[in-house]
Amino acid sequence: MSVLPPAAPSDALLSAADRIVVEHLCVDYHGTVALHDASLRVRAGSICGLVGMNGAGKSTLFKALMGFVRPSRGSITINGASLNQARRDQSVAYVPQMESVDWNFPVDVANVVMMGRYGRMNPLRIPRPSDHRAVQDSLERVDLWPLRHRQIGQLSGGQRKRAFVARALAQGASVLLLDEPFNGVDIRTECLLVDLFEAFRNDGRTLLISTHDMAHVRGFCDQVVLINKTVLAYGETSEVFTEENLARTFGGLTVEG
Repeated sequence: MSVLPPAAPSDALLSAADRIVVEHLCVDYHGTVALHDASLRVRAGSICGLVGMNGAGKSTLFKALMGFVRPSRGSITINGASLNQARRDQSVAYVPQMESVDWNFPVDVANVVMMGRYGRMNPLRIPRPSDHRAVQDSLERVDLWPLRHRQIGQLSGGQRKRAFVARALAQGASVLLLDEPFNGVDIRTECLLVDLFEAFRNDGRTLLISTHDMAHVRGFCDQVVLINKTVLAYGETSEVFTEENLARTFGGLTVEG
């Protein structure tokens, strides 16, 4: 288990197995601190749960990993490369909470997934045969290929989640950031998503999953990051996911699950 403040590793000590490395990250919005001195590592080919209260900094961490916000201090490396290089390589894909999506936008499922290929296309964004194959493969993997021509807003909540997972898969990213993927889904979709995430891990991908469901963390997350305006602890779930650490994470509240 790693608990802050961790020793700052030298570049020579960074393991090739560390897919995500965050060192002493600070993010503030107009003088309000959203994340302070946060450090963590997530190894390649693992599922890592990101756990904390609402407002604890989970979304800010995701935004920093995607390059959507500029940290005031600290560093991020993905696959041993800078965040800018990782973005150019399309190494990181983000699956947002569904509440942030405009479901009335006139686009069908296949074209939503094709958006994951944009970073690999020329400026005219004309899909190549390889792009169409990637879209089909991704939709088949999430069991949505028969619905590829349906407008995205006509899907059920669980189907919408799977469509955005397919978009991330089509992108070919080695790191997937998933923001509350189990919210508002039925049991069938929940089980299907768990199976998909475990298959992605077996493919060698790394998943960082924000979740309030403690049973999911215990059930299939190899690692966990506990966050409350900073990273309180991170590491193997069996070592980090303790009552003491959860009490620190949730301000002394009892957490069941």
